[in-house]
Amino acid sequence: MEIFTHLEKYDYEQLVFCQDKNSGLKAIIAIHDTTLGPALGGTRMWTYESEEDAIVDALRLAKGMTYKNAAAGLNLGGGKTVIIGNPRTDKNPEMFRAFGRYIQGLNGRYITAEDVGTTEQDMDLIHLETDFVTGTTSYAGASGNPSPVTAYGVYKGIKASTKEAFGNESLAGKRVAVQGVGNVAYALCEYLHQEGAELIVTDINKNAVKRAVDAFGAKAVDPNDIYAVDCDIYAPCALGATINDHTIPILKAKVIAGSANNQLQTTNHGDIIHEKGIVYAPDYVINAGGVINVADELVGYHSERAMKKVEMIYDSLERVFEISRRDNIPTYVAADRMAEERIQSVRNSRSQFLLNEQHILSKR
Repeated sequence: MEIFTHLEKYDYEQLVFCQDKNSGLKAIIAIHDTTLGPALGGTRMWTYESEEDAIVDALRLAKGMTYKNAAAGLNLGGGKTVIIGNPRTDKNPEMFRAFGRYIQGLNGRYITAEDVGTTEQDMDLIHLETDFVTGTTSYAGASGNPSPVTAYGVYKGIKASTKEAFGNESLAGKRVAVQGVGNVAYALCEYLHQEGAELIVTDINKNAVKRAVDAFGAKAVDPNDIYAVDCDIYAPCALGATINDHTIPILKAKVIAGSANNQLQTTNHGDIIHEKGIVYAPDYVINAGGVINVADELVGYHSERAMKKVEMIYDSLERVFEISRRDNIPTYVAADRMAEERIQSVRNSRSQFLLNEQHILSKR
């Protein structure tokens, strides 16, 4: 991999390699863009097959955070960390404290949070070395479990998507097929149930399915059958890439809106569902509640204020749908365009400010 060629091609700002021999830390911090503010993105711990795979993942995830934060209206850029190792067997306190010192050395250019393979307790260890971390446990003055907040944002996003598809936002009587019933999806089901939606659920975890059936009167189906059920809304809340060549022909839903990441197997699948007239809520827009929530910690966490900001996911999706209609483009393209326009607007303002400063100095 020609690293500088890749960084230049996709306009990354910085790639940092962190090593600590005593703790076994091998971490990669990728900072994609800080136009809107410091880069915020979680720390993922994973057993990558190669160092190059880890680099590619860090870069991909960092760029995704730039778009997610921009689309969410946050004054934050995009970054991400990957730690190479098995999160079940390779963790130790010294590793995360060492990593915290590396973050501190970036002097606020990058702020981290928990992600796949890391926990609130790991963030507490990082917090011993730096203040540039969010998602710590509540005793450290943080926001706690982000799942209910993420679910609330997805619920608001489903309402906006329903309005786009059916002309009104009411979910009463709407049949919603929820793929995966983990922490976020269970909280989402509660919101949907309270509004009178009919739930169809699936999960490889039978206990999670039973919990949803007992609590919400949901209908359970086999994981392989969820795509073809008769429903109004398909909510992917577990696996990525469930919008693909196999599922699109059998989907009956008029709306796709859920909490899963990377829902489209390829961008081409976003084009296909657009042509079929299915309303798709781009994943990084609708599932931004968690990052909006932890971002509020940076100004002194206030739950009511954070939830008000999460509600704006509804407005963000309305804007995405408006751009999609205006330019006759798929919603995944419209979401990217919305984020890019916001970043470019700030860049232009900054450039104009510098030109004005230079003009003033030249007159002196």
